Amino acid sequence: MTDFLDIKFTEIGEDYLEATMPVDSRTKQPLGLLHGGANVVLAETLGSVAAACTVDKERQFCVGLEINANHLKSVKEGFVRGVTKPIHIGKKTQVWEIKIYTEKGELSCISRITMAVIDKK
Repeated sequence: MTDFLDIKFTEIGEDYLEATMPVDSRTKQPLGLLHGGANVVLAETLGSVAAACTVDKERQFCVGLEINANHLKSVKEGFVRGVTKPIHIGKKTQVWEIKIYTEKGELSCISRITMAVIDKK
């Protein structure tokens, strides 16, 4: 999905992960606006990758339990930039907030994902 939508990771920090996604024919809905589902794909990608970075991959993996998104501002062209930061990193669950911004830095979408941390057998 990340390859198809051309999601590119652009920055990793001490407590955040950032990626961009183009607003083009792959990510627009019929009215020419960024599809809400594309926002959710970007959000889930960021939250999932960030969660995976916090566990020992030899012993655990993370999967999504729940995701929500509030679409605040429509986007017609260019790209969006998503930034995820942890709200809670526990032994069995994690919660991540993802904010998605327009090229002008305006908040376009805010999302939250809950991840399950599962022990490998």
